Amino acid sequence: MTDLITKHQQYINHLWISTFALFATACSDIEQVESASKTQGIVYCAEANPVSFNPQVTTTGSTIDIIANQLYNSLISIDPVTAEFKPELATEWHISDDGKKITFKLRKGVEFHSTDYFSPTRTMNADDVIFSFSRLFDVYNPYHFVQDASYPYFQSVGMDQLIRKIVKVDDYTVRFELFSAESSLLSNIATDFAVILSEEYAIQRASKNEKHLFDNMPIGTGPYKYKHFLRDNLVRFHKHERYWKHDYAVDQLVYDITTNNTTRIAKMLTKECDITSHPSATQLEALSARKDIVVDKAVNLNVGYWAFNTEKPPFNNVLVRKALAHSIDFNKIMQAVFYGNGIPAKSILPPSSWAFAAQNMPVYDPAKAKAYLSEAGFPNGFEMTLWAMPVSRIYNPNARKMAELIQSDLRQIGIRTRIVEFEWNTFIERIGRHEHDSVLLGWAADTPDPDNFFSPLLSCTATFTGKNPANWCNPEFDLLLTQALDTNELSMRKKYYLQAQAMLIEEMPLVPIAHGVRFQARGSDIQGAQLRPFGGVSLANVRKGEK
Repeated sequence: MTDLITKHQQYINHLWISTFALFATACSDIEQVESASKTQGIVYCAEANPVSFNPQVTTTGSTIDIIANQLYNSLISIDPVTAEFKPELATEWHISDDGKKITFKLRKGVEFHSTDYFSPTRTMNADDVIFSFSRLFDVYNPYHFVQDASYPYFQSVGMDQLIRKIVKVDDYTVRFELFSAESSLLSNIATDFAVILSEEYAIQRASKNEKHLFDNMPIGTGPYKYKHFLRDNLVRFHKHERYWKHDYAVDQLVYDITTNNTTRIAKMLTKECDITSHPSATQLEALSARKDIVVDKAVNLNVGYWAFNTEKPPFNNVLVRKALAHSIDFNKIMQAVFYGNGIPAKSILPPSSWAFAAQNMPVYDPAKAKAYLSEAGFPNGFEMTLWAMPVSRIYNPNARKMAELIQSDLRQIGIRTRIVEFEWNTFIERIGRHEHDSVLLGWAADTPDPDNFFSPLLSCTATFTGKNPANWCNPEFDLLLTQALDTNELSMRKKYYLQAQAMLIEEMPLVPIAHGVRFQARGSDIQGAQLRPFGGVSLANVRKGEK
């Protein structure tokens, strides 16, 4: 009996010590957030946890904002002003006359991160490029199937079916050989998803039977390196001391995970955060009135939309989809949700796109909506769910408010709507499984190429990868996208994209609602955190203490 009591007491002591240790660790992490801005560090208030630390395996914007430009580099990038391609890890490139071969010359002397879990023995070379891209399409790559990984962006744009092989010409030259020429390939290679990983690190993890850690304990070549992640609390990066571009990155970059928009702004006002994302229109006035806070504003290539699960009755009926579209007072949404800081959508493409063409958009007309419902066989309406994002994004600053407005409008035509919300990463996962009836979502472009608004969102391939929230597959639509990609002639590409835009309005798998304006609040002593018209947030050049 005494032994049992002793063992029980030992168990209680062990449990208490473990609990105290966890509590102490959590307190230490919170203190790190609070102290980061007091040292040579910056605290960024982010709206959601990252779903991964490898951009190849996700298209979630909140995750890309945290990880892509901070931890990694791509072969090339796109100038945000001129839209021209710029050298990054590749110093130059050449495209063959038939467009089926692209040769990249690689930068020498680029160091991978050195952390407490990996120390590189060599610099970046052709083997790393081949490993990084072959993982996407080569089933024999040892990491292709790790953790049932999918590569949603690359699969949705068909890149995994486009690359025939990648040839190592020498240690610093690689050649991509394609099955066919494609006009948007360079743009896709320049996205935040097309990062270069360390083959040496991958081999090390595999040798220890730790492949499952590869994507969540990352190694890249970017300005910061991974240190720690505490879910619902913080992500901490440290300076990459041997970053190839420059040496002025801050010593510590902390992402304070704060899902509530109002709380993020409060932390800005109390200087717990140096930068915060997506302040709402109602908060801009209070922020702008502060001399110690700067509000940045930029036009961004994005679209917010209401998508219908077209494989679920009654949403598989185009008449029902049109009824829903005509039941919504879009002007009310623009006033109550965007407060004048958005542009009503006239197409899925924003007006700044070279392929944009204004469409005959549905207008608020309850009588027409009821007529469509009666024609579809639902004169008394029906019940449905409307899923609303739990986070604020450029294309939808307040999805809950928008959902409530839509719910009210639908009630007028006899449709009873239940609003559904989940934690952000759970929300995205369940949308990917097409559990919804309809959903308020959006897309922020990764490149200026118009295809970026079509293939990743609405292609048949995107449906198969769970990244098509409308669950809509139309071979005629896919053919238009293929024809647009098969030519480099701008006038022909525009012709096909015009037809694609018209088809979307006719079939209505989703209703484009608005194009948002990107806002960011930062301390007046924070420099180099410029907003970009496309792609994720970059803090590669951020500095503190300069005004």
